Amino acid sequence: MMNRTLLLLVFSYVLMMTGCAQQEKTPAQPDYDQTKKMVVDILKTDEGKKAIQEVMSDEKVKQQLVMDQQIVKKTIEETLTSEKGKGFWKKAFEDPKFAQSFAKSMQEEHEKLLKALMKDPEYQAMIVDIMQNPEMKKLIQTEMKNKDFRAHLQKVITETFNSPLFKAKIEDILIKAAEEMQGDKKKSDQEGSSEDQTA
Repeated sequence: MMNRTLLLLVFSYVLMMTGCAQQEKTPAQPDYDQTKKMVVDILKTDEGKKAIQEVMSDEKVKQQLVMDQQIVKKTIEETLTSEKGKGFWKKAFEDPKFAQSFAKSMQEEHEKLLKALMKDPEYQAMIVDIMQNPEMKKLIQTEMKNKDFRAHLQKVITETFNSPLFKAKIEDILIKAAEEMQGDKKKSDQEGSSEDQTA
């Protein structure tokens, strides 16, 4: 309660100072920087921090903040889905650098989402249902026979094989496989030599 009183006194003082300044015959501009510094200094004190915490813990303030968040969210959604918003994003994604940086920033979240969906039984069932749909099967078969699709698939495979990241992964797999084969060979050689010694 005392902390709230302190804050009220500070703001009352600021209002009083600005009010007095306006009433003078030769109105002097209030020192904004000095007032700002004084308020900031008060807010940095333990009493000021406690007063802010008390205000923030007030249920009415919390409700107001939640309402404000909903308004902000709604405003952003409306802005993004408006014609101007669509035009902005369309223009932005035409820039290769922006598209690349945006894709990189979202890649991790997309991967997490896909992994989570792949583990979700409902999502798995939905994919199975889609793939078993006769129309979908027919569409896939038609696309597989399409020359453009085959050319595109070949291009994707070639690009994948030429990708440094893919090459590095394949090298790691081959090295691990070779190490495991060598380990198994040494183990079998050791077992064979021990059997010869016992004989």
